[in-house]
Amino acid sequence: MIKKAVTIQMETGLQPRPVAVLVQKASMFDSSVYLHVGDRKINAKSIMGMMSLNLGNGEEVTVVAEGEDETAATECIARYLSGQE
Repeated sequence: MIKKAVTIQMETGLQPRPVAVLVQKASMFDSSVYLHVGDRKINAKSIMGMMSLNLGNGEEVTVVAEGEDETAATECIARYLSGQE
């Protein structure tokens, strides 16, 4: 299991379109991918779960991935959330 803290660097935060892209990216991996925010743990492959977070620019989350491609999954999601993709 890999954990990585990330600060969201998206002007609009996680609105519907960025959430859809995030879910698509997370779904490319075989590993389980979750975002931890406070005491909440949300499956990054779940569009409804991700929409429920309503995260804004500058908020911090922890990306957690577990599985055979966990390193690639964590890095991909972290890059996206930090505005590097």
